[in-house]
Amino acid sequence: MGTPQPDLTEDEVREAPETSHGKKATAALTLGALGIVFGDIGTSPIYTMQTVFNPEDPHPVSVTTDHVYGIASLIFWSVTVLVTIKYVLIVLRADNEGEGGILSLMTLLTKRDAPGSARTKVVLAALGIFGASLFFGDSMITPAISVLSAVEGLVLVQPSFEPYVVPVTAVIIVLLFAGQRFGTEKVGRLFGPVMVVWFSTIGVFGVIGIVGDPEVLKGLSPTYAVEFMVTDFGTAFFALAACVLAITGAEALYADLGHFGRPAIARAWLFGAFPACILSYLGQAALILEDSSNSRAPFFLLVPDMLLVPLVLLATAATVIASQAVITGAFSVSRQAVQLGYLPRLRTLYTSEETSGQIYVPWINWVLMIAVLVLVFSFRSSASLAYAFGMAVTGTIALGTVLLAYMARKHWGLPLPLVAFGTVVFLSIELLFFAANLTKLESGAWLPLLIATAVFTVLMNWQSGRAQVTRQRNHHEGQLLEFVNELHARQPPLRRTPGTAVFLNRDKETTPLAMRANVEHNQVLHEHCIVLSVETVLVPTVPEGDRITVDDLGWSDDGIVHVHARYGYTESPDVPAILAMARGMTGELSVEPEDTTYFVSHIELRAGTDPGMPKWRKRLFIATAGISADAVGYFNLPRDRTVIMGSQIDV
Repeated sequence: MGTPQPDLTEDEVREAPETSHGKKATAALTLGALGIVFGDIGTSPIYTMQTVFNPEDPHPVSVTTDHVYGIASLIFWSVTVLVTIKYVLIVLRADNEGEGGILSLMTLLTKRDAPGSARTKVVLAALGIFGASLFFGDSMITPAISVLSAVEGLVLVQPSFEPYVVPVTAVIIVLLFAGQRFGTEKVGRLFGPVMVVWFSTIGVFGVIGIVGDPEVLKGLSPTYAVEFMVTDFGTAFFALAACVLAITGAEALYADLGHFGRPAIARAWLFGAFPACILSYLGQAALILEDSSNSRAPFFLLVPDMLLVPLVLLATAATVIASQAVITGAFSVSRQAVQLGYLPRLRTLYTSEETSGQIYVPWINWVLMIAVLVLVFSFRSSASLAYAFGMAVTGTIALGTVLLAYMARKHWGLPLPLVAFGTVVFLSIELLFFAANLTKLESGAWLPLLIATAVFTVLMNWQSGRAQVTRQRNHHEGQLLEFVNELHARQPPLRRTPGTAVFLNRDKETTPLAMRANVEHNQVLHEHCIVLSVETVLVPTVPEGDRITVDDLGWSDDGIVHVHARYGYTESPDVPAILAMARGMTGELSVEPEDTTYFVSHIELRAGTDPGMPKWRKRLFIATAGISADAVGYFNLPRDRTVIMGSQIDV
């Protein structure tokens, strides 16, 4: 499952002449961005103000005129500075060949030819991976808090419905995750229109609330936020842990950059999501000033009783869309982690024949579903989950600021004083939010830190263990060129059997274990042998012209060649397609599908006595390897013509 991609890229739209077709394409991109990118941040008004004034909070914020104006000002300026200025105007320009997201930024900064020392790149990689780990926590918390907050609106219609909030939420979540395997291509077309209705609705009712008390517009002045922080810092500081909910989903603006382009995302935010959300917050503030008891559910109480049920249904649809966005993001991030070597191969299904970005990763899907259900039944309310949500958001955006600062200085060449000033401004706000959330550790803020630490440990441990296994394999496999030269010097010559054998291998340096075993144990080799290496490079996509290279390994008449295929980290390899392309490059390469056999080496891992890794890390590495998809499906090999040959390696 992936984020639905438009037919035209943003660059194509910009270059198109001002025709009705070009305008329609631009409008479609903006509509798609409004539906997909802003589902998370666009549903934040449901629970943000309610959480700020929650009387059950360990550090409650009392409802006074100064507090309400201060909160409205804090929310407005936090969204303006961190989302509009930082993400929309600056971060969206930090693209990795059109792709966005913290992993894309990390790979851009840590490329071999990128400026910076090796030690610096290790630190940047660690920060990027931890940021991605926090995103997995966000992917678990968002569906739980979003759907819970929407269903809780039914309690206002019928208070006796309260015992059913959690079960109904659980059913919606199960249906949401169960439907992932069908793809979001058709459903995705509805996301934009639904979110247009959503933002229009919350904006209109926000205006109605403001009309009831126009004085609330004073909250747009930064003086109220500053005065609140200075004169009542204790209350304001603790309130920040809830105010941060207004910027949840900011990272989605960046992560979906490759799907919609910067102009479409910026237009959708500036002329759609941003004004609608601010109007809703101000309308809720006015309602709370009118009657402090409205703070229990200001979002839903803005509408007349007769429209409450339709609003709850619309809110549920919007929160499902918000949940879909982060689930899709989790699939994309997991695929990137696989391609970059931080996770083993995961079974990935493509749910669209036209859009490669629409993927479904079953293992990630079911783990997320179980985690979300555990959160729903454990916390049981959106208010209880709010602080866990805030911690995930503040951690991710703060790490992103550090990477962005390095990008601005080393890649963009901006003056150090300017970079330092921007970094201090953004980090001061973000770290203040982060510190405020640290005070809520007992209230659930520990959860995303625990999830991120666990995911980070798995990712880094896999990369480290994989490097150790690679060293072991190099020792067992030997050099490929030496092996080929030995074959030519062999007397009597090795018997060659008709047909083509394709041996999947990690690189051109070593001999495939399956190829060596075929020679040493069966004393035979196919007439045509292709050693195929698939490399994932640190760019999103690789142009078809740069996809493959063919090397005869120094012997042009022995039928043995090496094919090197390059894929970006957002792409998935397809071996038959690679071979068809290679065949077109050289007439000497014989790849007849009915005469081709594929050989895959299967490595069985065993915890050995090598002191390179502690025992717990070895067990974790072997357990992680257990979720790996077989190479047959991952590389799109025909199962009826694939031979798997096993070997054992100690770690």
